[in-house]
Amino acid sequence: MMNDVEVKTIKATSRASVKVGEQYYTVEYSEERIINNPDVDLTVERDVLWDTVNAECDKQVEEILKTFKK
Repeated sequence: MMNDVEVKTIKATSRASVKVGEQYYTVEYSEERIINNPDVDLTVERDVLWDTVNAECDKQVEEILKTFKK
């Protein structure tokens, strides 16, 4: 990272679509995090954020499948 650039927030959005029968369902989850510590490892924080948003979409898809699948 360049010394004159400071990251203050990171944001990730995950989206997934699933077909149940003849219907398509799309879910999306977005989360933004404020970086308060300039010494934080951004690579680690991005990975954690991606894991969070992807897991939330996965949970939503599972709920759709559980609710609508025969």
